[in-house]
Parts: sequence; structure tokens; C-alpha cells
Amino acid sequence: MVKEAADDSEICCPSRLVLDRIGDKWSVLIVLNLGDGPKRFSELREVLHHVTPKVLTYTLRGMERDGLLTRTVFAEVPPRVEYELTPLGHSLRPVMEPITTWAEEHVDEVLSLRKAHDTRSADEFAG
Repeated sequence: MVKEAADDSEICCPSRLVLDRIGDKWSVLIVLNLGDGPKRFSELREVLHHVTPKVLTYTLRGMERDGLLTRTVFAEVPPRVEYELTPLGHSLRPVMEPITTWAEEHVDEVLSLRKAHDTRSADEFAG
């Protein structure tokens, strides 16, 4: 049962609460990258080439709030912060890995079809 929902649509469709988190642009990649063990913010930014610090921070905080990862601050100078998947976060990996494999196997086809669609759309608009 859903105990907290942002709006009525989330009460009607509780899976949306979770799918909004794991279906965003960066969460899947974060889960896959943390699957091998904890990483620092800078390490995550390095592998997630195009994410801005602001977006990565926002995504990590949301994932922490949803119980998918933990954030550990080490009392060092300079401060060190590591992110690590929780058992709940690890439970997503078997679901996400086949989707990632499918994406890698079909990226060329998707890009080709996308280009063909855009060409048709441009021709229709111009014509």
C-alpha cells in the first residue's frame, strides 16, 4: 500500500512512484556503475560524461531518499563522500542489466530509424 504520494495519479498507479525514479536519464547508469562497489562523486561524474554536478547531486539525493543507495561522509581533510548501493539498489541490477544489453545491441538500429523518421518529418514539413 502507498503511504505517501505526491498527487492522485500516483495513488492510482503506485508503480509510477518507483518508475519515475528508476526510469530517469541517470539512475539506471548510477545503479549499474555502483554495482561493483562504492564510488566517490567525482568517479561517478567521470563515467557519466555528460551529467552536470547539479543533476548528479539531485539524482543521488533522490536515490538516497528512496533507499537505493547510501551516502557516507568520511571525516577527512578534504572531506570524502562515497555512494554505495543498498540491498534494495542491488536488487535493481538483474532488471536493468538486460535492458542495458538490449540498448547496446539495438542502438545502431534505433539511431538509423530515428534519422529516417526525422528526414521524413522534415520533408513533410517542407513540402
